[in-house]
Amino acid sequence: MLDAKDQRILAALLEDGRKSVVEISNELQIPRATVQERLKRLVDSGVIRKFAAIPDYAQVGKPVTALVLVSFRSAEKLSQRSLAEDISKIPGIHEVIVISGEWDMMLKVRAGSVEEIGTLVLDKLRTMKGIEKTQTCVAFQTVKEGF
Repeated sequence: MLDAKDQRILAALLEDGRKSVVEISNELQIPRATVQERLKRLVDSGVIRKFAAIPDYAQVGKPVTALVLVSFRSAEKLSQRSLAEDISKIPGIHEVIVISGEWDMMLKVRAGSVEEIGTLVLDKLRTMKGIEKTQTCVAFQTVKEGF
């Protein structure tokens, strides 16, 4: 369970993961040693899974984002979980979320063009054992991403 200090430290990192222990300490008015100890505990306990860079995808040649809904079809020796794992290994797929409702999974896909996303969906996803159908929604704009 996270207490108020842990939550404040985590919020500071979510705002900017590059903040140093000293910056967080000064900003939150919590002793540096306390921030350092709590960060180590948050990492060791798995609350913080990893630190990562989030690029501006347009600047790295992947300006197009799409969400792909996937319907799972039961197949011999294939579970929905294992299909999700297989999908997650495809380059260009940034998120695989198993969901409830009419669709079984939602994927976030990034590419250089709508045509590249079409190729990924038609030539990779729709040929995979266990995928019954897909629906692709191209994003016009991303207003907020991450936490």
